[in-house]
Amino acid sequence: MIMIFHMTVRSYPMRKTHLAAWRAWRRLRPRFHSSFVGASSGPGPGDGSEDPSAVSAEKPPHTPVMLKEVLQYLDIQPAQVVLDMTFGGGGHTKAILSTVPEVTVLALDRDPTAISLAQQLAKEHFGRVKPILGRFSELEDLVSNMDVKPGSIDAVLLDAGCSSMQMDEAERGFSLSKDGPLDMRMDGDRYPDMPCAADVVNTLDQQALASILTAYGEERHARKIASAIVEARRVSPITRTQQLASVVAGSFPPAVVYARKDRLNRPAHVATKTFQALRIFVNDELNELHAGLCAAQMLLKPSGRLCVITFHSLEDRLVKRFLRGDDLSNLDHFSQRKQGTKKENLSHEKRDGSVCWLPLRRKVITPEKDDVKENPRGRSSKLRAALRR
Repeated sequence: MIMIFHMTVRSYPMRKTHLAAWRAWRRLRPRFHSSFVGASSGPGPGDGSEDPSAVSAEKPPHTPVMLKEVLQYLDIQPAQVVLDMTFGGGGHTKAILSTVPEVTVLALDRDPTAISLAQQLAKEHFGRVKPILGRFSELEDLVSNMDVKPGSIDAVLLDAGCSSMQMDEAERGFSLSKDGPLDMRMDGDRYPDMPCAADVVNTLDQQALASILTAYGEERHARKIASAIVEARRVSPITRTQQLASVVAGSFPPAVVYARKDRLNRPAHVATKTFQALRIFVNDELNELHAGLCAAQMLLKPSGRLCVITFHSLEDRLVKRFLRGDDLSNLDHFSQRKQGTKKENLSHEKRDGSVCWLPLRRKVITPEKDDVKENPRGRSSKLRAALRR
């Protein structure tokens, strides 16, 4: 079974959303080691992208999203144990270490580059930082091997989505504004058989591609874009980020390419949602997020605190419903167009949380204007905070 569809082996939901693509993958699994997979593979040995010193030397300091709010709602006390489930560039962990004495941070990340940075930080704070390489879905086994027991963690931070470090490295293939191999694998080369974004766009049929763009990008023009991708790959395999961006843009009139606006009312490329959808699909992000929330629920002490930062509506809806105690046995309904009736939604809003969670604030927390000016990438972030009952 290929890595991207591990949710069909484990019991995580979402299979219905993937159904068309899943069937296509089953037919085409033997073709994974094709020429475009090699051309679009992630950073390899010797390119410098895995060297943490190279990252820190070329990039400005990492700016953690909503740092003030995270520290406020986690309310970490001296000598407590904190789990940072998405270490990334380490901004939140560094702030926790500098503001709370004798705290211990378990630093999890699926990206080997991020773990290299965590290992550096661990040398600077001996015994206070414990790097853990792995996914949310692997966390239970990973911490068990470290003799970390259920109900032993005081605070958990989960900062979902793609890190700035990943976006800034053209060779990782996440950014449509920088030309690089069409990769998008957060795990880097940890799983050589794991399909990358180039595999998806060059292998799946038009119906499966449209399904992915609709489900994970909430793209209204999914069929048009999928058709353009299929037509373009007949001429030549799509292996580069800007090649894909050009294909998507070519399916629209020139005036439409930057007609969309982001939350700062700035022009947004028409391929932005396509890139988001592919990234979520390749990394199985929604299933991983659900697995991470379940792991946090298992590991936190009673009265332990959880902060979750999300960056798009699919993630936020999942977190909101998990903390509310909704049945998430099928996550196929997270599209805005399938949210149910207004009456049903109002009845949900009256809840005070599930039997496991007590919201620390009823409404979602968004960044302040000054924070958005300082860190524009955090403009779409949302923070939800809850207390483990």
